[in-house]
Formats: sequence, structure tokens, C-alpha cells
Amino acid sequence: MRELLRMHELRETLRAVYRGKGTPLQKKIVFGVAGLSIVLLLLAFVSISPSEKTSVRGGGEAQIYFTVRPGMTASEIGKELHAQGVIDSELKFWWMAKLNGFENKVKSGTFALSKGMTPRDALETLVYGNTVVVRFTIPEGFGVRDIARRLDDEGLVNADEFIERAKYYRPYDYVEDHEGVRYAAEGFLFPDTYEINGSFDVNRILEMMAENFDRRLTPEMRERAKEMNLSIYELATLASIVEKEAYHEEDRPIIAQIFLKRLKLGMPLQADPTVQYLLDTPKEDLLLRDTKIASPYNTYQNTGLPPGPIANPGTASLTAVLHPADTDYLYFVADRNGNNYYATTYEEHLALVDRVR
Repeated sequence: MRELLRMHELRETLRAVYRGKGTPLQKKIVFGVAGLSIVLLLLAFVSISPSEKTSVRGGGEAQIYFTVRPGMTASEIGKELHAQGVIDSELKFWWMAKLNGFENKVKSGTFALSKGMTPRDALETLVYGNTVVVRFTIPEGFGVRDIARRLDDEGLVNADEFIERAKYYRPYDYVEDHEGVRYAAEGFLFPDTYEINGSFDVNRILEMMAENFDRRLTPEMRERAKEMNLSIYELATLASIVEKEAYHEEDRPIIAQIFLKRLKLGMPLQADPTVQYLLDTPKEDLLLRDTKIASPYNTYQNTGLPPGPIANPGTASLTAVLHPADTDYLYFVADRNGNNYYATTYEEHLALVDRVR
């Protein structure tokens, strides 16, 4: 009985096509007796649910950016669409492409799709729809995990895949390989607004952001780092700490100067953000036990710089390290509003802590 109903629905669809009605995809189908027989045979294998007949596009789900790479087959496309939850069956997608002669007519590029689409809607979008320009913004101070979550939330990449790739991504010689580093790419993914017109994946996004960092690091900045006896890696590491410590623009060169002075004196940096980097959820105030976490990133327990950057700094923080302020300050503390207070002695610092905290 169910199969008879399906056949009846198919005949109604065919009549609509011959009358000039139906979707653009249906209009492309040229049905003969042989074609009708094939379709009737396929109905035994490919069941079309009522929700698919209504063709509710996207089901109200979040947008997903899907990239069709040149040379992809309908089978490969269907498999990836299914894996991302766009369609419920790669087999249905393949048969629709096969029967309509669209196996080689899907356009390359990036499309805005949704979870829960019917195979027909997804195929129509890839054949008739327009590709999109993808835009995303990464703020200064975002770490690898922050970037991964944002890109995942916007439907661009899988967060776990991004994080895993970032662990080993070293596109330039100055991205040094240090023991204990969490993410090789950390610190070298420039925070900015990006536009992608064409295909992309995790590797392409990492490449774009790393190229941007390399481009923003001007010859003058590189030369200044040499004069200060700082490697590019050390510059990015220190700038990442300044980025996380400074809430206001005017504080950056002062904080940079304090940290540079402490490095020269052999004092621990005692930078809270290096400990926050180790926590799954950042805290408003670190506890004493947090400062005792055993890790090379813990600048309360270790002197010198951590093994690598703890975030991705912007130009202002990089410039602050290269051109620090000239002060006698050695200590600072921030109040609840992010305003910093500076001291030259430890006694003055303790008095400030009591006052502003």
C-alpha cells in the first residue's frame, strides 16, 4: 500500500513537470518510459519522507558553510554533506544527482547550507545557488581554543579538528619547536577580519591567519627585535602576555617595560594570564593554589618566558614590546574595571593591592 502511494505521488509529480510546474530540479528531469521504470525501482530503496516532500529548507537549523572542491564527485559531496548533518542520506543525494544528470554540474565554491536539508534542496543549492563570501572576525587576545570555538559556532570548521591541527602547525622558521608547547600555532594567528571567496578548510584558515601575521611583522619590526636581542618567537610570546594583561592602550608599553625589566633581573614574571591559560575556565581572581600549578607556563613558579605564546597578539601589543615605556615601575595591579596601578617597590605594590582589590 505504501509503495502504491509513493507511485501515485510520483505520477502527480510527473504531471506537474509536464504541465510546466515543479521545482527547477524537477524541470530538468526528462522522463521516458525507461526513466519512469528506473525511478519506480529506486523507490524500493530510497524512501522519501513526508518532511522531504514539503521541502522545508534547512529546518530552522544553524547555517553551515560547505565547500565544494574542484573535482569532487557527487558521492564525495553527499558523504560530506551527510557527515556534517546537512542531509540525512548520502545515497539519496547521489541518486538524485545521478538521475538528473547533475553528477558533474555542481559548482565549485562555498555555499551557505543548513542542517536538516532534504537531498533535493541541497542539490538544487549546489547546482543553481550562488556561492558566498565568508567573513569572520578574530579579536586580539583570542587563543587557539577561542578561535576554534568561534569558527565552529559560525559553521566554518570543526573545533576539535582546528585545535588538533594547531598543535603542530609551524608555517615559518621563527615558529620554534619548544618542549611543552600546547599549540605550535598559538601567537602566530593574527587577529583580524577575514574574507574568503572560494574554497576553504582548517588548513586554509590557519594559512591565511599565519600569512597575515608574517605580513604585519614589518622589516622595521624585525630589525627592532634584533636590536633588542629578541627572537620573533620571544617577541610573540611576550606580546601575547601584554595582550592579555592590558585593558587600555596606554598600559601596553608600561606593562611591556615591566616584564622586560623582570626578565633582565631574573625575576618571575608572575603574570596571571599564563596561569589562566592552563585552566579550562578562566577565573576572575586566581587562588593561591592556582599559582602552584606545575607547568612551564606558570610564570609564578618559573623564571623567564613560558614555552610559547598564550594568545594571539595584535599590532599594538607587538609594538609595545618593541617600544616599551621608560619608567621605574616594577609592579602593577589592576582593579575590577581593568585600570592598572603601578609601583616601584614591593611595599608600594602591596599597599596598592589592598586599596584596589
